[in-house]
Amino acid sequence: MLENLNEVLEEHVEEASFLWLQRTHAVSAPNYSPQQFTDLDERLAAHIDGLRVAGNEGWKLAEAALDNEGPEDFFPAAVLAIEAQDARFDTLLERTKRAPEALPGLISALGWVSSQFLGGRVKALLEDAMLLKQKLGIATCALHRKDPGQVLDRYLKSPADSVRIRALRAAGELGRKDLLPQCHTALIDAKPEVRFWGAWSAVLLGDRTKALETLGGFALKSGQRQTRALQLALHAMDLKAGHNLLLQLGDIPDAPRLRIIGSGFIGDPRYVPWLIEQMEQPAHARVAAEAFVNITGADFNLDQLETLPPDEFEEGPSEDPDDENVELPEDIALPWPNTERIQQWWTDHQSQFQSGARCFLGQPVTREHCIHVLKEGYQRQRIAAALYLCLLDPGTQLFPTSAPAWRQLRGLATMD
Repeated sequence: MLENLNEVLEEHVEEASFLWLQRTHAVSAPNYSPQQFTDLDERLAAHIDGLRVAGNEGWKLAEAALDNEGPEDFFPAAVLAIEAQDARFDTLLERTKRAPEALPGLISALGWVSSQFLGGRVKALLEDAMLLKQKLGIATCALHRKDPGQVLDRYLKSPADSVRIRALRAAGELGRKDLLPQCHTALIDAKPEVRFWGAWSAVLLGDRTKALETLGGFALKSGQRQTRALQLALHAMDLKAGHNLLLQLGDIPDAPRLRIIGSGFIGDPRYVPWLIEQMEQPAHARVAAEAFVNITGADFNLDQLETLPPDEFEEGPSEDPDDENVELPEDIALPWPNTERIQQWWTDHQSQFQSGARCFLGQPVTREHCIHVLKEGYQRQRIAAALYLCLLDPGTQLFPTSAPAWRQLRGLATMD
């Protein structure tokens, strides 16, 4: 009997870890609808609940998985530890100091649990002298979109880069327009990561001058933040400035791909004929189709615009056992475009669009349309809608498209 219980609990631990990894991908995936995201979160919650109901036995097996030191292994144990409201969480913190690559799992758990388990915990984190705890406290407030008040002001002046960076990001996420001066100060910092988050938040909070220029600079440099910088910069710039930014990409690595993605971020229908041409190239076909949809709002399923991949095209991890590259291709979740049907679709609908007028999924960028996209769109589209809502009304909190699905639904209900 005990043996059968352990097997069930081990499955809960393994499935929770696997589903967390799947969820981490789904957060910014192009093919996850709100319902699919909800289904994924409900499955993950069910396995966490199985461990929770098992009490100490469930905790023991979740704790044993920590030896793997992956973020996915820390997530189930961290959820249980936070909800237990005892010393287990501090023990997990000590383990993440020895295995920093596991920290995202711990932060994710702080964002996952209900706020009823966090009141005293977050206060203690924010007041602690340990830098890691300060960062976790700020991150938790930001993930739950709860403004910590003057504490955030204080940590924007922290001598520790990691704390200041998280505070700068939180200023934008929480819509703290009063913190624009501190974001501006960050624009001249020696550390690129500090400058990036200062610019990112300042643009969300309404700056369309120096901060937008700084963000555009990050969009022109290869690196971890390039695409994020490119998206917000092109959403915030007027169309002419956006066109110029794409031209400035020059010959940097991935410039052709970035121009395709960027055209979708700008949303000007003038790019559509060029995007259809790019769909003829297998390496760029799917990302060009995504940019086409971002501008026009065409429905690949309803309008039957999808086709099979080219016979000669191969992608994905190779079958060579010595090949250490097991990463999935970036565009694997995007549909292959049928260029003939797409060209016909554009011929039929072109009169509905005007060059020089920004479109987002076939509509002008309005609050009502962005809320509709948050309710109905795929995850990448929802991320864009959340950014647009802040740009339309600086000081608006950034809608948390990565939050647990049930919390997102509550947030959307208050926006109607």
